[in-house]
This record gives sequence, structure tokens and C-alpha cells, in this order.
Amino acid sequence: METNTKAYLVGGPCDGSSREAGDALLEVELDGMIHRYVRTTKQHGDDGTVYNYDGMVAPGGGEPGVEDPAARLASPKADAEGHDARS
Repeated sequence: METNTKAYLVGGPCDGSSREAGDALLEVELDGMIHRYVRTTKQHGDDGTVYNYDGMVAPGGGEPGVEDPAARLASPKADAEGHDARS
């Protein structure tokens, strides 16, 4: 059985382009971020497989947020409007 050698990318910053197919997850680095594409069962013509965009991640993994959610009782908008989550 012949395997498809092209990955046709759908969505994200590489929409419409093609690359060499690899595993079920294809990662493309652009501007210091990793963009992930996941293989589907859909074929593109006779020579390739469609990969759908799955999102962007930092190369080092998850980044810390701006706030610690456990330390917040209300949203900044709620604070500004004078709502008190404790009442």
C-alpha cells in the first residue's frame, strides 16, 4: 500500500500550503511560536492528506498568566463597576 507524502494544511497561518507529511501531529514554527496541525482522514487528491489547524503554543510550553485566578474574587470589570462577589 502506498502512503501519502504531502500534508495539505487547512486553517491557521499556513492555510492552503503543503509540507511533507509526518506523524498525526505536524508542528510548524513561525515567529517564535509553534502552530499545530492534526491529520484527518480526508484525502487531498491522490497524493496527500488534509491536516486541520489545532492552535498555537509557546515552544517552552504553557506560559504563566497575568493574574493568579485563585487570588481573584471578581473580574476587573466587576471591580470597576462596584460589584462585590462576597455579598
